[in-house]
Amino acid sequence: MTLSFKLQHKDGNARAGIIHTAHGTIETPAFMPVGTYGAVKGIQPEELIKIGVNIILANTYHLMERPGKVIIEKSGGLRKFMGWQGPILTDSGGFQVMSLSKMSKVDEEGVTFKSHLDGSSLRLNPEISIKMQKSFDSTISMIFDECTPYPIDYELAKKSMRLSFRWAEKSKKYFDDRNGYGIFGIVQGSIYKDLREESIKELIQLNFDGLALGGLAVGEGHEIMVEVVKNSIEYFPLDKPRYLMGVGYPKDIIESVKLGIDMFDCVLPTRSGRTGKVFTKYGELNIKNAKYKKDFRPLDIKCKCAVCAKNVSRSYLHHLSNIGDMLASIYLTLHNINHYIELISDIRNSIINKNFDEVSEKRLKDYQKGDIDLEN
Repeated sequence: MTLSFKLQHKDGNARAGIIHTAHGTIETPAFMPVGTYGAVKGIQPEELIKIGVNIILANTYHLMERPGKVIIEKSGGLRKFMGWQGPILTDSGGFQVMSLSKMSKVDEEGVTFKSHLDGSSLRLNPEISIKMQKSFDSTISMIFDECTPYPIDYELAKKSMRLSFRWAEKSKKYFDDRNGYGIFGIVQGSIYKDLREESIKELIQLNFDGLALGGLAVGEGHEIMVEVVKNSIEYFPLDKPRYLMGVGYPKDIIESVKLGIDMFDCVLPTRSGRTGKVFTKYGELNIKNAKYKKDFRPLDIKCKCAVCAKNVSRSYLHHLSNIGDMLASIYLTLHNINHYIELISDIRNSIINKNFDEVSEKRLKDYQKGDIDLEN
């Protein structure tokens, strides 16, 4: 039997559930920190567990390039290679092929492209991608698909969506059903409601273990993204997890959970941490700004992460960030991931307690304050 999903609670369209896998359970709504190359940059697996991370995301394309299939397979799979005991979801590599390679050539069977590292010719298709993910011992594999850019005209979006569906059929064929493992389909169709509907209905017939909304967070903007989610979600099955790929900001997550999304991933908490940007309950701040030089408060007085609990000051983090010390990136990334996991935990509890609207509205209102000054 593949992985299983149980819907436990609903509040409006917001859902709380649990995914049972071969490598542990995933409480939903869930946020997956991104560990592209098999590491969430700067953060040890033990720290992720303490924060409450259930699952992380890694990328097939990048891992195929470095360190390569042979090394990961010989180590006993990606989880053993990186020392992470929980579930892993691997993206199929389709998005990276389209976004990183300027010389990609798409045909009916797959994509030929040049490595972004050394320019060598590489090939990815449904068979290679799915077998690669199996060699990584991925808990959840994603189908190989074509991610379209934004904007794209209707006819090209339709052609691409139907190609992605044919690749979905092949991906399902090459996936080996194993107890506690699963494969998700990816819905395409750009911003076009009828194409998204067609994609969802076709994918449902293939009986994937979950469905993801792909092709978003590619420059379409917040309002269009929310509209696509809203128009698509009504066609999703109730008994399967729903994953919004590459999203996003806390506001995006709150609004998408309200529409019925269960799973998210995004590089924002880690990438922002490496550039001095911080997420707090009261908005975002850039710790490199001069106004934090003599600010001896923690990043967020309400935060329970290891950084804020130790009262590491904004002044100190400002100093570390401006001299380029790696400790700043570690501290800020740890705080940001904790913020996202705490947000998703609060959302889950609010669904269980039937006060999601109240909690989410307060969260969104607090984000507008900008900083903790207005709280004191």
